[in-house]
Amino acid sequence: MSYIRMWVHLVFATKNREPLLHKELRYKVQEHIIENCKEKSIYLQTINGYTEHIHCLISLGKEQNIAKVAQLIKGESSFWINKNRLTAAQFAWQDDYFAVSVGESNHATVTNYIKNQEIHHAKKSFDDEVKEFEKIYGFLVKKN
Repeated sequence: MSYIRMWVHLVFATKNREPLLHKELRYKVQEHIIENCKEKSIYLQTINGYTEHIHCLISLGKEQNIAKVAQLIKGESSFWINKNRLTAAQFAWQDDYFAVSVGESNHATVTNYIKNQEIHHAKKSFDDEVKEFEKIYGFLVKKN
């Protein structure tokens, strides 16, 4: 029997980083994503976010890849938000996303970081966070 433990920290933002995910909506969306992941056999260990983005800590299964998992989470959740008219205008996520591997030694640190998003973003904006990720991981992020 195969044993796979490949942790991925996945972050995705609302279209144009619009701050649409007020606390009540964000919690509804997160609960829906949790249920959707269970239905699709996606092992979502931790989820949280802020007004314009969501963080997920996922362990990929042996037949999963990050592109498909991100598409299943983002596509289905935006469909659900729009079907239930949870935002005044049409809701969409940005096309792009951020995904990095997380080693077992950093698992607890990343889990705590995701769980404490509201505290974290009281001190640092999402734009500043993205700039920090760009510097640490050496990539450029498009805004829309």
